[in-house]
Parts: sequence; structure tokens; C-alpha cells
Amino acid sequence: GAEITATDIFPEFLALARKRIPAENVLTQIADAETLSGSADSSFDAVVGLSILHHLDIDKALAGIHRVLRPGGTMAFSEPNMLNPQIAIQKNIPAIKKACGDSPDETAFFAWLIKKKLDRLNFKELSVVPFDFLHPAVPDFLAASVEKIGYILEKIPLIREIAGSLFIGAKK
Repeated sequence: GAEITATDIFPEFLALARKRIPAENVLTQIADAETLSGSADSSFDAVVGLSILHHLDIDKALAGIHRVLRPGGTMAFSEPNMLNPQIAIQKNIPAIKKACGDSPDETAFFAWLIKKKLDRLNFKELSVVPFDFLHPAVPDFLAASVEKIGYILEKIPLIREIAGSLFIGAKK
């Protein structure tokens, strides 16, 4: 029964989304993800995304998310963790970044820095948690085993800090 609004700057991606998910409660909207242009203030109960923020000007994007969330609204994102050695190398060494197909502005995040940015915008109930040791290059036949090991590593305080992703959550 929820109403979902999917946004993108590329009309062809929105057309693909409409084709894959033709449900009447899923709306599509061309919008700049940094400002969430086209969305009114306090118009959403939640703003969620998967590997989106690291492509954007983070300060503008977080301000835009804060603007469109209703009081008590939730934001939740999964983003790359800069403390992961492979990600740190990929995002910071230009030749490797280019070879991996990353865009020049693409980055990753430190948990403490994202928390600080969220706090400055008066988000509440901040949660930035490292997770995910399953690398995309792991062969399918090993994925379940690696995932189980990853769940164990996520519970070890210092080890979890180098997980591949960060869950970023907060409330307005």
C-alpha cells in the first residue's frame, strides 16, 4: 500500500524501471539526486538508496534528503567503505580508478565523517555500520560460504571496520 517514487536523471533508466515494475503505486520522476528537485519539502516518509551517495556531492545530497523527509522520516543507504583496503586503493589511485571504470567524482566514505555530516544537519538516531565482506569477484559456488564467514567477521570489533560497505541510517 505504500507509494514509491523512483528518481533518476536519465529518462531511459526510468523507462526501464516502469517496464520492470508496472505497479500503479510506483511513480517515476526525473530528478537531480543531490537536491531531489521536483520533490516538495517534507514529502517523504523514507529516502533509501543503494550505492548512490558516493557518486554525488555528499553535502548537497544529505541536505536534499533532509529537506524532503517528513519529521520522523528515515533515510537508509548502503555505500562503499573507505576503510576497506581494496576500495581505498580503487578510489584513490587514479590509474586503478580508471581501470575499474569509476567516474572521476566517485568516492567512498569514512563512517565517522558521514556521522559528523548527518549530525550537522540535525539528523537523529544516527547509525553508520560497516558490513559486507562478500566481494563481487567471489565465484558463485563460494558465495554462501564467504557470506557466512563475513557475518562472523562483522561481529569482530576492529575487523568489521574494514568491511566493504557502510549501512548509513538516520531519522529527521
